[in-house]
Amino acid sequence: MSTLKLPPIYLDYHATTPVDPRVAEQMLHYMTVAFGNASSIDHIYGDEAEKAVALAASQVAELVGCARKEIIFTSGATESINLAIQGSILGYQGKNKPRIAVTPVEHKAVLDTCAALAKKGLADIVTLRIDSQGRIDLESLEKVCASGISLLCVMAANNEIGNIYPIDDIAKIAQYYDIPFLSDASQAAGKVRLNFADSGMTMMAISAHKLYGPKGVGALVVKKGYRLEPILFGGGHQRGIRSGTLNVPGIVGLGAACRLRQLEMAEDEEKIKFLRDKLQSLLLDKIPDLVINGDVEARLAGNLHISIPDIPNSAIIARVRSRLAISTGAACSSGVESPSHVLQALGLPPSVITGALRIGLGKFTTAAEIEQAADILADAVYRVSLLL
Repeated sequence: MSTLKLPPIYLDYHATTPVDPRVAEQMLHYMTVAFGNASSIDHIYGDEAEKAVALAASQVAELVGCARKEIIFTSGATESINLAIQGSILGYQGKNKPRIAVTPVEHKAVLDTCAALAKKGLADIVTLRIDSQGRIDLESLEKVCASGISLLCVMAANNEIGNIYPIDDIAKIAQYYDIPFLSDASQAAGKVRLNFADSGMTMMAISAHKLYGPKGVGALVVKKGYRLEPILFGGGHQRGIRSGTLNVPGIVGLGAACRLRQLEMAEDEEKIKFLRDKLQSLLLDKIPDLVINGDVEARLAGNLHISIPDIPNSAIIARVRSRLAISTGAACSSGVESPSHVLQALGLPPSVITGALRIGLGKFTTAAEIEQAADILADAVYRVSLLL
């Protein structure tokens, strides 16, 4: 008699989250019943879709603290970031070549977009200073702002090491020097409190699949009055900033996920933090020389980024992948294996970088899974060490 094989324990919540069943249920209605095009103004199917989009915008706005009309729906944070950066540079009206300041630990969507603009000669890139824990140097940042830049890009929370950045303080510096400020909040939204209006940010990117919503939908929040040139054309949807038929079921899913995070975030994140700390304690007890990367004083509740020096992370993944879903880094490079640009920016030793593992907990993680995960990882490390 065969035994039922259980799926691997999922601890890769930074890569993506499972869709909350309550979100999926609402999406299904707009796929099969209220399936109208939100731009169809001649019948009730279009009217219903348009109302659903408006409600979703209000739900997103409530979570991130912005006005409903400041929201542009996109296919996700990568598109939002491209629209924000490229649209800002295309709309730049200064006399000198625009300069974009970024941290070296930004998501590839930011870094690669900036690199593409620099390669075309459309902008110069200034790299901001961070320390070995990935913390930003605000004094150095202010000096960079004072030197004259056209756009500032600093993420709200890092997708690998989990650092939470002081975006309110950064926004105040940007405001003082009259610099547009974009924050990639795809990892922070639904996990930490955000208030776009009060912070003084200019733009903020979020993605539904990082907060228990569907993949393929996100939003860019753009401060009222900020001039942003479109990068997609074909119908002039969303005030001419982002053309294209709206993904109504996806947008409904984003809105529903934001509403649930608004209601449940505080309680969920406390539970997640408790389980993360428990897992961290278990791993420190079981694995000699374990290193915790990043800023342990200001990190996402579900983030645990570890390194086992001199134990290759690929060897660990090979031994645990059937039982435990964790990662060696960000899920943003099309499966191409390369050293983490985040850990390289921290200046960590090669032995620490090659032994790095990203563990991400979420609202569906259980205490039993934490106990099992600690045993699975410790056993894998022990077995690999015997071979070295």
